Amino acid sequence: MRDLRFRRAARTTALGSAALIAALSLTACQSGSTEPAGGSGDPAAQAPAAGTSAAPVADTGTETTGKPGATDSGSGDGKDSGSSAAQPAAKPAAQPAAEPADSSGKGGTGTSPATCTGADTKLTITSVPRPVNHMLLTVTNTGSTSCSAYSYPFLRFGEAQSVPQVVEDSVPQSVVVLAPGESAYTGVMTSSADGSGTGGYSAKDLTVGLQGRDGGSAGPMVNVPLGKKVYVDSTLAVTYWQTDMDDALMY
Repeated sequence: MRDLRFRRAARTTALGSAALIAALSLTACQSGSTEPAGGSGDPAAQAPAAGTSAAPVADTGTETTGKPGATDSGSGDGKDSGSSAAQPAAKPAAQPAAEPADSSGKGGTGTSPATCTGADTKLTITSVPRPVNHMLLTVTNTGSTSCSAYSYPFLRFGEAQSVPQVVEDSVPQSVVVLAPGESAYTGVMTSSADGSGTGGYSAKDLTVGLQGRDGGSAGPMVNVPLGKKVYVDSTLAVTYWQTDMDDALMY
């Protein structure tokens, strides 16, 4: 019995010594080895950093140029074939300025004809049967170049201190330009047909002045023979220059 207990105790002691020797050997091996990073088995050491992808980044050979939307494809031409950035609009080519038309409204070199004056025109006045109490004033270009007859003539019958009123409805579409030998016309209503005018008197003299571009007188007044005395009153009126005598007498 005593031998049996002795053998059991000896076997237990031997097993414990073997286990102790194995543990010491394992510890010595672990302390002497170098463990690669991330191989410690610690979950915190194995987890990727926040905000990064766990998948490896492949090196495609593409180089960033530093400009948004620009990629160097490696072709060496520096062009971004896939860029959708808007390009600035092309500046339109300058257009030549339109050449101004002359005062006649017919177009030309931009130089207006000279103003008609008493020096290069002839003025005449005649009575007409219709309309009643009307006369027709005619200006004819006697010069060698064209001239412009602006607006309407200034008339003074006898010793009148003011010029007649103008019929505003008779404004032409453009300034009347007279070539050499051409004429323009003004209708003159001397007095009212119904006797409504006031301050009437009989005049035996008439002087006429032509206007310039600015509305002032173009040269001195010109004496125009009447042929006979003409009765005028407060309704005395003239039209703008017209190229047709019928247009001048329709007011």
